[in-house]
Amino acid sequence: MHYEHLPISALKTWVKLNDVQFNLVTTAETSNGKGHGLVSIVEVLGDNQVLLRIPPHLVLSLENVWIYAKSDRHLEEVLQAVGEYAYTARGAILIFLLMQITHNASTGSDKIGVSNPLAEYVKFLPLHVPLPTFWMDEEQSLAVGTTLEPALKTKLKSLDREFTHLHDSTSSIGWCQQVWWSAGTGGLSFEDWKRVDAMYRSRALDLPGTGHAMVPCTDMANHASGDATTALYDTDSDGNAVLVLRDGKTLKPGDEISITYGDDKGACEMLFSYGFIEDSMDSARELFLDLEIPNDDPLKLAKKAVSKSPPGFKLFERDGSIDWEGDFVWLICVNEEDGLDFQLLQMLDGGKELKVLWKDNEILDVTKLQSLLEKEHLWDVFRLRAVATLQGRVEQQLVALQKGASRVEDSMQYSALGPSSYQAIVRLRELEGKLLLQAYDHFEAKKTELFQSTLVQSYLGAASAEDELLEDEDFT
Repeated sequence: MHYEHLPISALKTWVKLNDVQFNLVTTAETSNGKGHGLVSIVEVLGDNQVLLRIPPHLVLSLENVWIYAKSDRHLEEVLQAVGEYAYTARGAILIFLLMQITHNASTGSDKIGVSNPLAEYVKFLPLHVPLPTFWMDEEQSLAVGTTLEPALKTKLKSLDREFTHLHDSTSSIGWCQQVWWSAGTGGLSFEDWKRVDAMYRSRALDLPGTGHAMVPCTDMANHASGDATTALYDTDSDGNAVLVLRDGKTLKPGDEISITYGDDKGACEMLFSYGFIEDSMDSARELFLDLEIPNDDPLKLAKKAVSKSPPGFKLFERDGSIDWEGDFVWLICVNEEDGLDFQLLQMLDGGKELKVLWKDNEILDVTKLQSLLEKEHLWDVFRLRAVATLQGRVEQQLVALQKGASRVEDSMQYSALGPSSYQAIVRLRELEGKLLLQAYDHFEAKKTELFQSTLVQSYLGAASAEDELLEDEDFT
């Protein structure tokens, strides 16, 4: 699809026409290679100084998309056609962005949609967002062994499902068939859908009082974490989106105004959603590793059916300490002989319901299993099983990461990735490798500690004696 693009120099006219207030700041090319950003014009002092004020109707949110649809029949047709998807912030905003691009590309009597301030603002957004979803297969292979690899595969499948749903839902609408889908006149492709996804993911904010939204001009502020963050986004008493100087911060002329995209976001999420890893990041911070229930577990199917948690665990580092969380792990670590059981109930309407039991008592919320295990006499044994499971999965990831290292070393000579993207994937591998090694050592120390438990020693001794007894049995 054809994209109209306007230079940032033309933004001043749009700002003036739409009553956007720039106070003591302007847009400019940054000195750190991040493209355009917001910089101060003069010295800015004082707490809670408002740097930007954006009227409520310019905030691209779920609510405002539907308000715009009241005066745009083409937009409303598509929103109604895709059903529930249009009642999510992501779905509504992606469709709105696509409609504005379509509006800008259409001409004359065939004009699609109606003119609005955000249709013009879309023209200022970068034509290329360097997210991994645009990498070719060759470049995606560089992520082998990192947590970006499964995340990227899952995301591309999800985008494909969304795009297919859009096609199937709107192909019966006359203008959609002609402008988007027709082999002769249609111009919409999967690449276009990836582009609006990238616009949204790289610019969406969790705006107080609104939720996930895109805020014009505020979304031009680049990221800096910790004390380097100079401004915060908020909503004032009149519903305006505002960018405010942080308490205790001072700006000199030419200083860049930065916001945080999330101080706790891990290296993988930063690269996945924004296309870069912050230079100051010295840790992967966190990563998610998937887990499989062993095939020899007789309760495998039942466990998968009742689990409400992602099948894996989050590993994270905070203030130099390693920790983890994941309710799914505890389902793997207990079985029928421990007290876990399932009952299949026949319902009055003919349906069936799977009930989870712990020592004959129903568990209404399976995510609370850990709290039940903590009260058990064998809690140290359950902890040891969990630690062994986690360490084994960490070791598996380390092996995969190491196998992929040679591919990265050999790829620079033919990779189509730009230097910044190549460096980012190399850094991701280094940071995740460092965190995995720390986690492996952490779990090894935990195992050693738990092996000292009298309870664990007694339990393992009894299990060993039982095994010897079975071996001595004469089964002839």
